[in-house]
Amino acid sequence: MRVLVADDNPDSRQLIKDILSTLQLEVITAVDGPSALTTAQTQEPDLIILDINMPGMSGFDVCSILKSSEETDHIAIMMLTARNEVEFRVQGLDMGADDYLTKPFSPRELIARVETRLRVKMESDSLRQHQEVLRRTFERFVHASVVNEMLKDPTRVQLGGKLQEVTVLFADLEGFTALSERTDPPTLLGILNEYHNLIVSIILQYNGTVDKFLGDGVMALYNTPLPQEQHALFAVESAVMVRNALSNLHQQFPEDHRMDINFGIHTGMAVVGNVGTPQIMDYTAVGDTVNIASRLQGLSRHNQILISSATYEKVADYVVVAPIGPLHVKNRTEAIMTYEVMELKIE
Repeated sequence: MRVLVADDNPDSRQLIKDILSTLQLEVITAVDGPSALTTAQTQEPDLIILDINMPGMSGFDVCSILKSSEETDHIAIMMLTARNEVEFRVQGLDMGADDYLTKPFSPRELIARVETRLRVKMESDSLRQHQEVLRRTFERFVHASVVNEMLKDPTRVQLGGKLQEVTVLFADLEGFTALSERTDPPTLLGILNEYHNLIVSIILQYNGTVDKFLGDGVMALYNTPLPQEQHALFAVESAVMVRNALSNLHQQFPEDHRMDINFGIHTGMAVVGNVGTPQIMDYTAVGDTVNIASRLQGLSRHNQILISSATYEKVADYVVVAPIGPLHVKNRTEAIMTYEVMELKIE
């Protein structure tokens, strides 16, 4: 790890450097305030041991500038100075310094404090890296507010598989295969993206996680990566709102480019987490719950929203449905009790 020692006194710089050499650290130095600031900004040390009274710029000013910038605010700063007045300690800590040590000092105390600050810095870096992984993983698939909530406490999101209840939504364009046979690829891709933009924007609005695109279809998850008490309702509301917005989207297209969107929604237990390899991972859900939602979508026609009885039990107070009855789906011996969502109840 790298430590910057900023002190205008050459004897003091050398003494601190000699002490830190026993910790097998890379030590770099600065002789005044401006060089300390420039070195910190360009070489990004893990810790700065910073004198207060230096030519050109005080240690307080250096600390304040570094701590006010997102690029350098993570650098740990220890004030090391002969000024032992309480008001100087308070000012240094108010400026953002992580520690304050006065001269003359004990080498053992300096070593102990440096080790503590570097250990805390490593833990902080690990947390920031964890946050960055979460942001990269989820920011394209969930609403920004959900990402921000996760980053407040990354430990709430367990990377890796776990069994939990989710609501799974599948949406698919009806007639897309036929349209693709008579439409040139660039035009077809533009049409598909317009439909996906509509579906995804509403899924994110209702706190869903866009799991994947399946050709002309979309799979979304609710109740993950953060728990949602009304996840089944969010999924049904997403589907209804997409269907309600479809007529406005169709106005952009000629009649032969207008397609219905069919939905299947099911609530149940699934294994949720990262699957794949260390090089390529996919945050997804696997299990029978996913299969049932997909099969229900495959049975829907002409903008139908088909939901299972498990989902209906959670949203019965909020939706108007038409009972379909038991439906037999592929690869399942037991029929699925199914309902068609007609509209949301007006509160």
